[in-house]
Amino acid sequence: MTSSQPTTAPKLSEPKFGFNDYAERLNGRAAMIGFVAALIVEYVTGQGVLSWLGLM
Repeated sequence: MTSSQPTTAPKLSEPKFGFNDYAERLNGRAAMIGFVAALIVEYVTGQGVLSWLGLM
């Protein structure tokens, strides 16, 4: 008996660009880190982020 070989090529995932699940998850995590960092800056300095940066 001979071993049977697959007759079709395996379906590989195509590269994703733009809005996909991984990019959205990474962006959300970066936004959460940035928001917490802004809160810490306000708590430590007693000023808002804009005034801390010298924009107000």
